[in-house]
Amino acid sequence: MTINIVLFIIGLLMLYYGAEWLVRGSSSLAGSLGMQPIVIGLTVVAFGTSAPELVVSLVSSIKGKSMIAVGNVIGSNICNIALVLGMTALFQPIKCHPTVFKRDIPIMLGITLYLLVVSGNSTISRVEGASLVTGIIVYIYYNYRSATRTPSGKTGAMPRDKTGAQPVGNRFSQVALILSGIAGVVIGAEVLIDSAIKIMTVFGVNDKFIGLTIVAFGTSLPELATSVIAALKKEMDISLGNLVGSNVFNILAVLGAAALVNPITIPGGFMASGLFIDYMVMMAVSAMPLFMIRKSYTVSRVDGAMLLSTYGGYLAYLILKS
Repeated sequence: MTINIVLFIIGLLMLYYGAEWLVRGSSSLAGSLGMQPIVIGLTVVAFGTSAPELVVSLVSSIKGKSMIAVGNVIGSNICNIALVLGMTALFQPIKCHPTVFKRDIPIMLGITLYLLVVSGNSTISRVEGASLVTGIIVYIYYNYRSATRTPSGKTGAMPRDKTGAQPVGNRFSQVALILSGIAGVVIGAEVLIDSAIKIMTVFGVNDKFIGLTIVAFGTSLPELATSVIAALKKEMDISLGNLVGSNVFNILAVLGAAALVNPITIPGGFMASGLFIDYMVMMAVSAMPLFMIRKSYTVSRVDGAMLLSTYGGYLAYLILKS
């Protein structure tokens, strides 16, 4: 038992630092190649912070732990908005670009609704997985085209990464950091899943609870750490849009890829397993920022407290149910 707890902590640390290295190295490489900052944020950064979710869900799917793969995505999306955004807003109210309110949040809600539709028969097939992966390609292209139609500001230096740190200077270091990051999230995910399953099995906890709570929180650590650090440093370029983008990646890229590798079957059925309620919580939490920012485009400290309270209530529900 003790060794599994130690391995679980090691897995979390590897996920965190691996994702940090991956995001920083990728952002620096993209900047050195002359990509616009908005394109970097919508593609490299969003994908980088979703890398732990991607690896965990892929490994879970390969091992036949489909409820962890699904629960990880649902739990991470709830965690990103309710916990990460809520905690960040408590440190520093978050200003939001109007485009996020008018375009990105509605897109996220539409994608969440589509996931509900394809999961209704308790299976996400390879064809449905392919439609999700196609969706992320369209999403990236759409944002890229939107970015290229928007005049960019003048830049005199490479952009800082999203924690405010100086970017890695040369191409060799950038590639090395990216490869180290990938290794970190892959190995960390493997260690995290194995140790979490063994620990929770001792207490008689099911796979869905593990995916929705322990694994989801662990894979959301990169978003949580970088967002809180940015708030403390008042780096307001870390905005609601990054979390929205990460949620879109989680559904389209992560679940899509997992379903392509191995069709996802929901044990016990979509309704009987209780997963429908978790979907409804994800939908409600995803919609909350839409109402919070509709007037001033700001997530206030009061809003942050409401989001954290919502997450606390959801955790209480999961614990009581388990």
